[in-house]
Amino acid sequence: MEQETVTLINDLREHRPAACQRLFTEYGPMVFRMVQRIVTRREDAEEVYQDVFFKALRGIDGYDSRQATLATWLGRIAYHESLNFVRGKKPTLLYIEDSDQGPDILEAPDDAPQDEETIRQLEQALAMLPPHEQTIVSMFYYDNMSLADIAFVTGSIPSTVGSQLSRIRKKLYRIIKTL
Repeated sequence: MEQETVTLINDLREHRPAACQRLFTEYGPMVFRMVQRIVTRREDAEEVYQDVFFKALRGIDGYDSRQATLATWLGRIAYHESLNFVRGKKPTLLYIEDSDQGPDILEAPDDAPQDEETIRQLEQALAMLPPHEQTIVSMFYYDNMSLADIAFVTGSIPSTVGSQLSRIRKKLYRIIKTL
């Protein structure tokens, strides 16, 4: 772990205000993006964002750098706080049955046409997924997180995340075919 991060964590544990500000500045945008992927209404996302940092600051003594980076640890808190918020709101979701049919789309993005219509359909299909699945896709493809980091964030194991990604890709394929 970098010395700057070690210093930040120690300062946070000693409740130094400058450390809190640095935590918000360095990790705030990443946390807010993750929250907003799950909690789409901005006002709600801002509330969850504040809850994430409150929980992180309150639990900083429990942070273990051997388990995950500080960013991944904050991502885990953001993920769970966001899902808890959404579960409390009981959103209406489109249910698409999982099956093992259809090609594994998104596996080789260089082979897929990248025209505006394809991108629009993919964005529509992503919006139809449950928040948990949207977040896994976002972490893997947009944030370039490893399966191990996603597994830590979601409280899973890397092989399970890999299987989930495969099922989600197939589900996206089926959704796009119906659009």
